[in-house]
Formats: sequence, C-alpha cells, structure tokens
Amino acid sequence: MRRMNRKLQKLTAQLLELPQDVVYDLPRLTMIGDRQLYIENHRGVLHFSSDRLRLALSKGELEVTGADLVIRTIWTEEVFVEGVIKNIEVHGM
Repeated sequence: MRRMNRKLQKLTAQLLELPQDVVYDLPRLTMIGDRQLYIENHRGVLHFSSDRLRLALSKGELEVTGADLVIRTIWTEEVFVEGVIKNIEVHGM
C-alpha cells in the first residue's frame, strides 16, 4: 500500500508539474557560498549553538555544522542561517 501511495504521489506531481519537495514534504535548501543557508520546510529547531544547528524534518533531522553560526530569520517552516558553514547532513530520511 505504501508503495502505491508513492507511485500515486509521483504521478500526481508529474501531471500537475508540482515540485517534488512539495509533494514528498522534503526540505529545500538554498546555500550561498559557505556563508548563508536558507532552509524551507522544517518542523522546528531541536538544537542551536554557534557551531551546530539541528532541525526536525517531517522524516528525520537536518544538521548544519560550522563556526559563528547565527540565525538571522526564523519562521514557522523557514530558517535563514549565516556563518561559516562546514557541513550539512540529513539523518533518517
């Protein structure tokens, strides 16, 4: 049944020309160099410090590590981070 739901979602996305991040509830990341990161479609901040940010996703977590990290803007499903971004990892997807 789960496999059929995925196929139906994929077909719907293709027919309606919807982006896959919307259909599959995936995070969208926009990175500018190694200094700015814009993350859409997260489910909340789990941890934040100047060297690490962990966000909850619909399925798993996103972890950003670096130096001098600062959250410039945060909304319900969006966050904008600045600093020296060294690594981005997705866990549990």
